Amino acid sequence: MGVRGPRVALGVDPTALEAFVRKPISPRIHGVLDYMTSTAVAAAPLVFDFPKPARRLFESLAAGYTGLSAVTNYPLSVKRLVPFKAHGATEAAIALALPAMPRFLGFKRNRAARNLCYGLTALTFVVAALTDWNGAKGLGTRDWELGGAD
Repeated sequence: MGVRGPRVALGVDPTALEAFVRKPISPRIHGVLDYMTSTAVAAAPLVFDFPKPARRLFESLAAGYTGLSAVTNYPLSVKRLVPFKAHGATEAAIALALPAMPRFLGFKRNRAARNLCYGLTALTFVVAALTDWNGAKGLGTRDWELGGAD
């Protein structure tokens, strides 16, 4: 097997294998999903008439997601300050806390607000699993603007 590795020795082209398992969500698509999620989270309390603690939570989440997205190093940001992987770690930390929020903030009996917390958790982890976190690696500002590597 030597230096070439077991995949080459077995007749499998490593680049073809990498293309097969490539993660479909690019940094640009992740940004679109972030802004769409922020919009939906901001609108939900108005549409479903959430209790005050839930309203505050979702308004804060929407503002936080939008703010984080605006300063993340990916194509749709306003200013690239936060590394893309740190953005993902922040989203994961928020998602880990979300299932406890209905009980902690006292709105566990409000089905819509409670289920939005659970749904956001699931959405966050599915998007994280499908995101190419290395897609931003080594790219300069102009690469994304010109459509390269996306």
